[in-house]
Amino acid sequence: MTSRSTFWSHPVSVLAVLALAFTGAATPATASPKAPAEPVTLTQQSAADSLEDLVGGKSVVGETSPIHDPALVIDDDGTWYVYSTGLVARENGGTIQTWSSTDEGTTWEYRGTVWDRIPAWIDERFSDGALPENLWAPEIYENDGTYYLYYSASRFGTSTSLTALATNTTLDPEDPDYEWVDQGLVVESPVSGLDPGNPGKTFNAIDAGIVEDADGNPYMSIGSFWYGIFLVPLEWPTGKPVEDWQAQTVNLADRFIPGNPIEAPYIMERDGYYYLFTSFDFCCRGADSTYKIAVGRSESISGPYLDKEGRDMFGGGGSILMESHGAMNGLGGQSVFGDYLAFHYYDDGNTAAPYIPTLGLQKMGWEDGWPTVDQTVDLPELVAAPTAVAVRDGHRARLTASATGTPEPVAVWESSDDDGATWQPAEVTQTAARTADGTYSSTAEIRKASRADDGRLFRATFSNPHGSVTTDSVELTVDPKPGKGKGRQ
Repeated sequence: MTSRSTFWSHPVSVLAVLALAFTGAATPATASPKAPAEPVTLTQQSAADSLEDLVGGKSVVGETSPIHDPALVIDDDGTWYVYSTGLVARENGGTIQTWSSTDEGTTWEYRGTVWDRIPAWIDERFSDGALPENLWAPEIYENDGTYYLYYSASRFGTSTSLTALATNTTLDPEDPDYEWVDQGLVVESPVSGLDPGNPGKTFNAIDAGIVEDADGNPYMSIGSFWYGIFLVPLEWPTGKPVEDWQAQTVNLADRFIPGNPIEAPYIMERDGYYYLFTSFDFCCRGADSTYKIAVGRSESISGPYLDKEGRDMFGGGGSILMESHGAMNGLGGQSVFGDYLAFHYYDDGNTAAPYIPTLGLQKMGWEDGWPTVDQTVDLPELVAAPTAVAVRDGHRARLTASATGTPEPVAVWESSDDDGATWQPAEVTQTAARTADGTYSSTAEIRKASRADDGRLFRATFSNPHGSVTTDSVELTVDPKPGKGKGRQ
């Protein structure tokens, strides 16, 4: 049966977290995502000459959970978008969620849902039994100026599932033309006609991933458990299957083990090879999640896909690319954009809310024609703390701190106006740099300090997916302009 069934909502209740810690099962919370706070200047970190070319794990901050089955796309204007599975129990409508980043995938903001409710025709399709609680496993693909959003709906524990399609001309929710237009059904399961010699062969119609061959012909990889992963031929501009697609569909991967735990296919092309990424084993089980990412490659889009040892993925092959490490548990549900691998994991380093599906990013390297990742775990450690700063009214103030860690730690600066009783994101401009020895420095700049800033405390927290460390607080002193009184204005 499919492992995509139960997802956290946002934020998480304390009782749900405690229950999860004792049971190890992924139990849905019921609260809705909070509205994003008013934006502050928290521009981080990937300076063009600094961090953007760093191969390995990419630390992220901001609103990064609950993100399950992330579909990553980087728009032409440089904005990063992630689309993810909706909230359970139809919270916020239960439809696909959206997130965005304007600083090269470092700081993320929740942007709402695609629709306010699940389309009525989907409920009609499932009217003979339990209705889907949410929409799952989105995929985003652009063709000829149109964005194609594929998503799934399923009855838990069965292969009664479907993949559907919506289209848009922009990904920017602020654009006046932004509207996801429902294009209806793409495929549904159980499927018949895939194998004349085995009338019962079917795929589970979830987890679509789109790829084009060398001639620009589109295909959809799809499947979860049952008979594994399949490749369905599509056509543009509809984005839907070609005529008589069942007879042309290829079974790409099947583990041939009890339960056949394989899903979330995603195919990319690079240097004459097609690479099939899949998720092996079981997600959604908190501390007991065994999800991991496997890969094989082929010179033909239709396979066979072989792993590094030459084993066919249709028969149990698949080289493990990423698996649980450090505080990142149960990695999977992946997508690929360029060299960036997006996935979710269950964060067991968050003591306040453990095992929440969280966005993970890794910039892949390539060795001998195979993708590589860096699973090194080094907790952030401070190298240099900020020092107290005194400037004149109207002058620029800078605070700098540095740390080490793997993946690269991200710094978030906070400020306090009540002697450290409460803290909030600091209204600063932030830049980062990396030295050859792996030290990461972050500079927070107040471009024009005022007397209202006098006495304000600042601190920086460096974090990566495995932990965080916070500097001691330091004070900003703003002296009056010459000839002005010394009292605070």
